[in-house]
Amino acid sequence: MTTTKDKVLKILEENKGNSVSGENLAEIIGVSRSAVWKAINELRKEGYFIEAITNKGYCLDKKNDVLSVQGILPFLSDYDTKDKIFVFKTLESTNQTLKKMAIDGAKEGTMVISQEQTKGKGRMGRSFFSQSKSGIYMSILLKPNFGISKSVLITTAASVAVCRAIKKLTNADPKIKWVNDIYINNKKICGILTEAVTDFESGQIEHIVLGIGVNFNTEDFPKEISNVAGSLNTKNTSRNELIAEIYKEVLSINNNLESREFIKDYRSLSLVLGKEIRIYKAGKAPAGNEPDDRSTDFICATAIDIDNNGGLVVKYKDDSVASLNSGEISIRV
Repeated sequence: MTTTKDKVLKILEENKGNSVSGENLAEIIGVSRSAVWKAINELRKEGYFIEAITNKGYCLDKKNDVLSVQGILPFLSDYDTKDKIFVFKTLESTNQTLKKMAIDGAKEGTMVISQEQTKGKGRMGRSFFSQSKSGIYMSILLKPNFGISKSVLITTAASVAVCRAIKKLTNADPKIKWVNDIYINNKKICGILTEAVTDFESGQIEHIVLGIGVNFNTEDFPKEISNVAGSLNTKNTSRNELIAEIYKEVLSINNNLESREFIKDYRSLSLVLGKEIRIYKAGKAPAGNEPDDRSTDFICATAIDIDNNGGLVVKYKDDSVASLNSGEISIRV
């Protein structure tokens, strides 16, 4: 059920930076001025910066950055978002929540967002640092019509989608470290985790949960990742707008995924092509500091291309060439 508070917020978000009179709010929603005043106070308690301007009404500050469905929807007016966008104050994991919703029949394009995650997940079973109110923690439900062998395309496409969204809304210059980490100024600001459910007999994908975590204005990283983690720290946009733009870019690419047109962008955004890299054995990649060169947990190669399935083409020291479809790498320095 949509509350008066939700309806007031929707109107204020649609008119962000402009004043709307209490009388107009009451008339549009069909409630009393007192009910509007009560809703405004509830929103302020939740962290919304709403100014009351004499003879003009209420104005939601343009710098407001509280995540909400009402804050995201104005940027998705051309999309069918009915019963698809869900925002929570706290979750263990947006991926975990969306996986449960998928089992219960959630529609393709359903998106779950949380202000914080208490058990955020990264690749290889690692935890994902999810500081409250400073990041973007979102998961999108996709239902592609192909087998598991092509699932790497989803992750590759998501990396391009995030970069496109960031470049469109900010002055930043994001790059992709294969497979799915987004870097700005040599610091990781975004991680992507793709989890698929497949039909065992046919090998077809039933659905994919695409998890995206962005350090938006994050500070005070844990010591073990402080040397590699960075933050977007932009004043050009809000989290709500960036979430909406990432959502649009993800759906746009996935609607034409098998054309592989996005691979061109992936190559141009690559942080690793032409560089010597370390390829780690399963489960041996470091979360933060690099191991010393005496370690035997990796082998060296040169990254030479991205193939049409999103695989990393590498050349070993014996001049043999291979295409990697999974795994973890680091750039040698």
